[in-house]
Amino acid sequence: MHIHYLINGLNGGGAAFPIPDLVACMKGHGHSVRVLALTRQDGKSAVRLDEAGIDWAVLDAGSGHWLTAAHTLDELLREDRPDVLWTSLTRATVYGQLLGRRHRIPVVSWQHNAYLKPANRHLLRWTQKLSRLWIADSQTVADFTARELGVDPGLIVQWPIFRARTDVAQAKAAVRKERLRIGSLGRLHPNKCYSHLIAAAALLKAESPSLAQRVEFVIGGSGKEHASLLAQARDLGLDNVHFEGFVENTADFLASLHGYIQTSHHEGMCIAAHEAMQAGLPVIATAVGELQRSVLHGKTGWLCAVGDVQALCSAVVALASDPTEAAVMGVAGRSRVLDRYGDAAFQRAGSQVISRIEALVTEAHGRSGAPQ
Repeated sequence: MHIHYLINGLNGGGAAFPIPDLVACMKGHGHSVRVLALTRQDGKSAVRLDEAGIDWAVLDAGSGHWLTAAHTLDELLREDRPDVLWTSLTRATVYGQLLGRRHRIPVVSWQHNAYLKPANRHLLRWTQKLSRLWIADSQTVADFTARELGVDPGLIVQWPIFRARTDVAQAKAAVRKERLRIGSLGRLHPNKCYSHLIAAAALLKAESPSLAQRVEFVIGGSGKEHASLLAQARDLGLDNVHFEGFVENTADFLASLHGYIQTSHHEGMCIAAHEAMQAGLPVIATAVGELQRSVLHGKTGWLCAVGDVQALCSAVVALASDPTEAAVMGVAGRSRVLDRYGDAAFQRAGSQVISRIEALVTEAHGRSGAPQ
């Protein structure tokens, strides 16, 4: 098959960073893949695509206009005639669905989040039958896709976009009197709720000032909330909350920590938290998305309700009060993600998805009379 893999943009992190692993699996089954981005956005995932030798293009011709991208995609589909159009995220999915129908190209669509803005949810519920197959990045997202988009569960398959590796740098247990680094990775965006993390840091300072002096919070990421979060930390008098900016080498960043915290309002797979577990870190997380299945409360970390600042603070206290036990929890978490999301599991899930798509393409060729 020749596959066009359509995404919104080349943003760093999120659904774009796992593309090299996904494409490698597709190529391993003998298929060619071209990645198409509607717009460049911040462009931070382009380096990874280049390093993996992936053919990619931006469709808006530098205009920044979505309609220009749609027109370019229309022309490209007419000329190149891929066997399947593989879409990711709402805008790319709707464009792909409509143009796939126009050119009679089967469309398969990723769903990466167990949350959609109401307008996007209604839109995809209306167009969902234009995708021949839906791919969920986790059981949580599969359930959401069936429930909220009305997709037939028989048309939903799972392929977790996180591939756990054994060769990444590992975090080290804190030594006596060492300052504990608790970090997080993510866009500085309202969904990540970093204001709750900062509020928990302030509560820790108020309730356990001596313990707070031993804890440093490090946030890796960039985004529109940077200024407001800086102001919040300053207004609360916190000198132990630091912003690292966008982190290219996430493995080294995570290996420098003693704990990880994810305060999101919603998630799908949440690659960053799973990477933290892969690095052997105990994880404090809100019970959203697949985190509520991956993080075992009291065994690999702590689960908190969204917005429960007191619970977040209590989890930090538990981690910082016994860093040796926290390190043991991190080891257990690493074992858990390697078992659930290691290379064998990743390849097995990918093979099952690709086999379903191969059958769709064969069926489409049979209907059109095209050679197989």
